[in-house]
Amino acid sequence: MKKNYVILLVLAALVAFGAIRYDNFVSAYNISSFWRYNSMFALISIGMCFVIVTGGIDLSVGTVAAMSSVVAALASPHGATVAVLAGVGAGVLMGVINGLIVTRLRILPFIATLATSLAAHGLALLLGHNDAVAISAQSGFAAFGQGDWLGLPIPAWVSLAAFAIALVALGYTRFGRYALAAGGSEEAARLMGLNIDRLLVTVYAVSGALAGLAGVILASQFGAGQPNEGVGWELFAISAVVLGGTLLSGGEGSIGMTIAGVALLGLVFNMLNFENGMGFISLSAYWQSVIRGVFLLVVIILQARALKRGSVRTDASASPGATRKA
Repeated sequence: MKKNYVILLVLAALVAFGAIRYDNFVSAYNISSFWRYNSMFALISIGMCFVIVTGGIDLSVGTVAAMSSVVAALASPHGATVAVLAGVGAGVLMGVINGLIVTRLRILPFIATLATSLAAHGLALLLGHNDAVAISAQSGFAAFGQGDWLGLPIPAWVSLAAFAIALVALGYTRFGRYALAAGGSEEAARLMGLNIDRLLVTVYAVSGALAGLAGVILASQFGAGQPNEGVGWELFAISAVVLGGTLLSGGEGSIGMTIAGVALLGLVFNMLNFENGMGFISLSAYWQSVIRGVFLLVVIILQARALKRGSVRTDASASPGATRKA
């Protein structure tokens, strides 16, 4: 709980600092633009949270999103609905493949999703002929990423719906309890009679679906499928999930704090853009990857130290009892 409070306090402090330092930081336009863009990262981070909770990892989310954006763009002449379904379907297919490789072939998730990440990138380039694929201007598909509803960007509504469903799924359903149990101890979960293989395939399919949905937003928001996008998105998602207190070893996680992690990382990059605009610093977009890597490294180190302190306390508390028994 303390970790959660720290993240929320840091988030509140950054918002307060930005509101004081930058003009229009809390304007409706900046807030709208912030969530319109970061909705894609919110979606892949929610999917990543489910995967990490089970003790796995999904390194393919970025390239799956890029591939799905190309698929959606190619399908857009047939209508906006077809484009959305095609993009999400492509993501689900890649997620199921990830799950089957992990469960049937017994390949480590790190290796399996790294391989499918390379495959998804290659497919995106093949489908797009090594170039961006323009969406159909007559289909209305662009409104999915660029339009508003009730004063908020449609992508923000999409990510909000995904957040609400994921929050309920992880915290209040058997699916969530089984996912946490599998991450805590897969062997114990199997002995309890849980179908872990089916669970893992479902979890990776969910991650793929949300990555596909992020790709749909990417294509509709920028007006084209982007085969070379998505590089480093998996780092953002992992950083956001770990910042939210989810253990990389699995068995513990929070959808709400994952979104707080997304907001925190997105806010840092948003503030860097404001600093660039003020002329005090000049950082290229490539610095975002550096910052993501540093954030991830720092949080993993802190998490590892916290786990080590916890195990030391457990051993210390267990020792006196063992001595008395002897």
